[in-house]
Amino acid sequence: MTYAAPIRPLLLVLAFALTAQAQWIKIPVPGTPRTKDGKPNLSAPAPRSVGGHPDLSGIWISNRTGSNPSGRGLGRYMPPGSKIPLLPAAQKQFDDLTKFGDAADPSERCLPDGVPSHMLPLPIKIIQTPAVTVMLFEEFDVFRQIFSDGRKLPVNPFPAWFGYSVAHWEKSTFVVESGGFNDQTYLDGEGLPHSEELHITERYTRPDFGHLKIEFTFSDPKNYSQPWSATVPFDLMPDTELIDHVCENEKDLVHMYRK
Repeated sequence: MTYAAPIRPLLLVLAFALTAQAQWIKIPVPGTPRTKDGKPNLSAPAPRSVGGHPDLSGIWISNRTGSNPSGRGLGRYMPPGSKIPLLPAAQKQFDDLTKFGDAADPSERCLPDGVPSHMLPLPIKIIQTPAVTVMLFEEFDVFRQIFSDGRKLPVNPFPAWFGYSVAHWEKSTFVVESGGFNDQTYLDGEGLPHSEELHITERYTRPDFGHLKIEFTFSDPKNYSQPWSATVPFDLMPDTELIDHVCENEKDLVHMYRK
């Protein structure tokens, strides 16, 4: 008998309980626009980089308010009434995985959840430079690199947990193209499947200082009948820094290498 399914919700509850107790460090970050009472002005204009593009740097956490009341997981962030276009075999896999709750995520074995699942719901820190944008994940202290130095996506790369990402600017929108994912993760905490043919396009917009939107478009002909999109809003976490979030998998090796 396995009890994998309930572990993920328990981990999330514990994570939020621990962070609520410990709180993130409070420190006035230089360069933060403020109101007259000294609080961060989250509606101030978005900062600009040296090249004039919006600077996406900051610590962000996803806003769980969705646009589609009938959706689950990423489906909550689709237009109202939308349905994820799962192919019949993928739908059956999803139904089997979620028969007794959410699917057992890789994070339950101290492994990365992939893109975009590992971006939800714990904090991420974006550090933007002209040639590369780095995404630091508070969960498990892991990172992702997005290259904007003109390189192309590798052809037939060794499959990776976070794939391989390149980017360019379209006016004020940072457009990221990613491929080369392994098939060991799900797209969200619900258990949406994907294959190694997955391609993700992300469009980042920062309308003001305190808010960020990422539109994810997923293309995976092995699991979905057509490309589909979900737009996730993120809120800035001002005047703070990431805290340690580690996971010990030494005692779970027998499960990790189980055939």
